[in-house]
Amino acid sequence: MRNALKTFAVPTALAAVLAASACGTTEDDGADGGADTGGPVSVTDFLGRTVELDAPAEKVVALEWAEVEISASLGVMPVGVADLEGYNTWVGAAVPLDDSVTDVGTRQEPSIDAIAGLGADLVIMESDDEDLIASIEEFVPVLVTEGSSETDNLDRMHRDVDMIAELTGKTDEADALWADFEAKIADTEAAIEAAGTGTVPYLYADGWAEGDAVTVRPFGATSLVGSLGTAVGLENAWTGETDGVWGLGATDLEGMAQYTDTELKFIWNNADGGNIFTDGVAGNAIWENLAFVKNGTMYELPHGVWTFGGPKSSEAFLDYFAEVYAS
Repeated sequence: MRNALKTFAVPTALAAVLAASACGTTEDDGADGGADTGGPVSVTDFLGRTVELDAPAEKVVALEWAEVEISASLGVMPVGVADLEGYNTWVGAAVPLDDSVTDVGTRQEPSIDAIAGLGADLVIMESDDEDLIASIEEFVPVLVTEGSSETDNLDRMHRDVDMIAELTGKTDEADALWADFEAKIADTEAAIEAAGTGTVPYLYADGWAEGDAVTVRPFGATSLVGSLGTAVGLENAWTGETDGVWGLGATDLEGMAQYTDTELKFIWNNADGGNIFTDGVAGNAIWENLAFVKNGTMYELPHGVWTFGGPKSSEAFLDYFAEVYAS
């Protein structure tokens, strides 16, 4: 997930790398791999493309943070990650990476040369990275996941996990990962029900300032955060329009006036240290008159919990729902 489409320049010095990396797998890749047999693996990805490997991938490059997290959660530490520093800031609390991981550039413009130089068996990207496919597939197979769906983000996440697991020979690990996630949903729902606080709606948002203007981005019921809230029986306070893909709304401080007299729990992310909902709105009459501000029902999400992530990030968010509602 990001705020801008990616662009890239086709590298001019791939020939030597292509010769070394061939088609992305070597003859003995997978001999000790994660699959039970180490034999060929195949999936149909989100774009309807058949992705086939001679053996489960052991060396993976992931260009979006959710897929980085999922791969590492399955026991496949990526060899390359786009915007490694950003991952550590926004995601790393749930699924840390080790020191072996190489940064391959930004998510907006990853380095094709850097990716090629890692000799990976598989590159994983999301559907809004499509412009990169042709260049990368000159030397390594590419798997495209969906990344988000306003139809059902939990089913979508399950499909993305299963695709990555199939191509890395980690299907048993995927089953265990999903079982843990479903158990966390059940435990969180039970905790909120026992606390008797679940009738109070929540509003999760992030925001930023441009000059004197503050933009607020509420996460609707169809976002991943919203899907988690629905799964544990909570009501999402944002009922406005969303973007059709990520489940994200858009408003400003004036638009927040709709919550002046609404009892709710406001949760926000401050991983970048921007303090937009504290320092950034200090003294604003509309903000300071909101019921949740006056009542102090405001909660800062722990740093490193990614709201567009995989099962482990989602479990961390569920833990925070339980903390907010049941502690």
